[in-house]
Order: sequence, then structure tokens, then C-alpha cells
Amino acid sequence: MSVSITHLGTGSRGNSTLISSENGNVLIDNGFSGRQLEKRLASMELRPTDIDCMLISHHHGDHGGGVEIAMKKWDIPVKCNYFTAEKLGLLNKENLDIFDNLDRIEALTDVTFLPFPVPHSGAENVGFSIVTKGGDKTCVVTDLGSYTDEVVKHMQGCSHISIEANYDLKKLLSGPYPDNLKNRIMNRGGHLSNKQTGILLSKVIGPETKSIVLTHLSKSNNKPHLAESTVLYHIDDIFTGDIAISLQDGPEFSHFLGQEDKEKMSVKI
Repeated sequence: MSVSITHLGTGSRGNSTLISSENGNVLIDNGFSGRQLEKRLASMELRPTDIDCMLISHHHGDHGGGVEIAMKKWDIPVKCNYFTAEKLGLLNKENLDIFDNLDRIEALTDVTFLPFPVPHSGAENVGFSIVTKGGDKTCVVTDLGSYTDEVVKHMQGCSHISIEANYDLKKLLSGPYPDNLKNRIMNRGGHLSNKQTGILLSKVIGPETKSIVLTHLSKSNNKPHLAESTVLYHIDDIFTGDIAISLQDGPEFSHFLGQEDKEKMSVKI
């Protein structure tokens, strides 16, 4: 069994990504209630007790709001940085492990996770670079208003990339949000627009990049066809792989690392 990546759902109402191999299952983030987590895992023929640990990118509710209940109800271990643990009220939990940026986390015997810093206001947010025992590399990055040279470095060389494409600039500017919220979304610590995501991907994808999933689309300020077409505008000359959209009510599909056949690379659920 190769390593698979499945987004249980992405968006403002909750985010969680399942990394699975023959040796176990890891969740990156859990912004879902206990009932929602059970429901979404059940569609994968899994239970919360099948989760070996949760890696948390940052404390905001749509990423960490369901962590404490999962720890309490199913005794799922959690790994996160100190700031995130403090904000989530987890520092006194026995099944908590604190990591620092660039620590190598062997959450599964055949998969290594490396947290790296990404800019996001009010949080010590991290993305995760993930490397399998077979040498395949993937990246899961969300909630960043801009990107640094370090982000670019960690995203290069990936066979799969999951990254947010949060908003279409025209829809955001003409939409109902107040100006202060619009500015917060657009600033360096906010979220990536479709155009910004396309430009970032143009800097990091290479011939080894076989699949991309666009995540965390705003319900009010984006549409799947806008996200996909804008991103493809920036990468169409250099990317011939599979591109998909993860929406709020997942999971919809799984991506399998190390697959050359497109039909085996992405499997609908």
C-alpha cells in the first residue's frame, strides 16, 4: 500500500487531512466536531481510534477546534508547537508532544513529517513537508497570506502539493465583507489569492510534481472554476499532472504517492 493523502474537508467550517500508509494513519489538523470527524472517517472505513496521532498546524478554530475533544474522547496523541498548545489549552495534557520548527517527526514508521513556518497573523502556523520511506515528497500548506524563500524551498521537489487558494481578488473586493476584514484577508498574514497560489506553484513545481489539490476555498469569495483556471494560467506550460479541488464537505478523493498512472493516482471516494 502506498501513502495516500485525503482531505476530509477544507474551508472556514473545518479542516483536516488524513495521511495513511500500511503502518498507520495521521491527521494534519482537526477543525471538526467529534461527530463530524467520525462521519468523515467512516466514509474511509476508519474510526477515530484508528488515528495514531494528530499534527496541528496552528490554533485557529477551523484547524484546531476539534483537537481537545478528540484527545479526550479517543485518547489520540497530539503533536504541535508550544504556542499552538498554549492557545488550545493543551499544555497539561499527557498525550501531548511539543515540536519546534524543522523537527523531524516520525509519526509513522514509513513517513516523516517536517514542520516549517508560514506567515499567518496571530498564530505560529506551520506547513508540513512529508517524505515517505520510498522517497516521495509531498507538502500540505494552508493559511498563509504570502510566502517566504523558506516556504518555496520546502515546497520544491514534491510529487504532490496541497495548498490553499482562498479567494478571487475581484470577488473579495466587490463582496459584502467590511473593508477591515478584506484587508486582513489580503495582507501578508492573511490568505493566498488564486493568483498568488498560481505564482507560488510556478516557482516550486517541477517534472516530479504529479498532482496538486487546491484547498480552503472561500465560500463567499471564490468558486472552484475560478481557482482552477487562475492557477492553471500560471502553471499550464510546466504542469501536466492532476489538479483537483478540495471542498468543505469532503472527503471526495484520495491521492496516492508514487503512482505514475493518473487513474491510480487519484481515486474518488
